[in-house]
Amino acid sequence: MTPVTGHMIAVVGSSPGVGKSTLCRAIARRAAESGATVDHFEEADILSRPSFRPVAEEFADGTGSVRPATLVESTRDYVARSRAAGVDVLVTDALLPFIPSLVAWGHDESVISTVLADLEEAVRPTRVTVVYLRDDPDTALRRAVEREGPDWEDWYVTKLGDSPGTRSVKDLSSAAEHLRREEELTVRLLAGTDWHVLSVDVGRRDAARTEQYVRENLPDL
Repeated sequence: MTPVTGHMIAVVGSSPGVGKSTLCRAIARRAAESGATVDHFEEADILSRPSFRPVAEEFADGTGSVRPATLVESTRDYVARSRAAGVDVLVTDALLPFIPSLVAWGHDESVISTVLADLEEAVRPTRVTVVYLRDDPDTALRRAVEREGPDWEDWYVTKLGDSPGTRSVKDLSSAAEHLRREEELTVRLLAGTDWHVLSVDVGRRDAARTEQYVRENLPDL
């Protein structure tokens, strides 16, 4: 890896349990070892980072959702602060492009497409690579339940079932079906951006092989 300036590496997944957090830690570690200044934005950080305070406040106000404009402006502020601080590489876990949240909050494809276009403008001139980890949803969900336990299954199904855009989810089977539709939407929408998208089939790779594949295919890293 060689240091780069102004590169956001957004790791997202088609399902829970595909290894986003593990890969983010590996990318951040290797980038730092190369001499780059790195900010690792973990998934839970959206509730505590100053740039995303408006997001956390809106989510907690009782509606359980966030206005797309708030997501865009918080992302703009985060990237601008990072640039001003001299951060070379931003490694984000499930941050950009927010498609699962936007779907759950009931937004249709045309609205989500507009949000992605607004996000593209918000992060310029920072270069963006979206690493999209993909696996069969049934397999990934079973893996997540094995790792987190049965309480996680209840929490996940309830979370989706209680959201306006995902009320069809009643159990793991319907959750997997929802995730398949969401993957089709994600692939279609990301193809319309000018971001570099690296799609990785993790069903055929363990964590080490996934990291190696990503390292070999990330531009300038």
